[in-house]
Amino acid sequence: MKRRSLPVTRARESSALRQLGEALCSLRDVSEVRGFLEDLCTPAELEALADRWRVVPLLLTGMPYREIHDRTAVSVTTIGRVARSLERGAGGYRLAASRLGHPDAIH
Repeated sequence: MKRRSLPVTRARESSALRQLGEALCSLRDVSEVRGFLEDLCTPAELEALADRWRVVPLLLTGMPYREIHDRTAVSVTTIGRVARSLERGAGGYRLAASRLGHPDAIH
């Protein structure tokens, strides 16, 4: 694991996350976001992000975890983490799903 020369403080972490959000907001379309994500993330990280997002609509419809796993091959553990975020997270999954027109996104 990489060691940092400066300790990560909440303020530094918050600032870095804000700057990342600003960078994402500056992008104009899906292809620009995709290019940014491909530069930012490893292939495994991109796959993990895509897997998480792929199960959101299925969870919103109330589909059982096992059926989601059978359809997507996403692990039941990952499905459970996404479900917890949908229920107790910051609201980002629901907001994005709602803006994309998912009928079950508003809770």
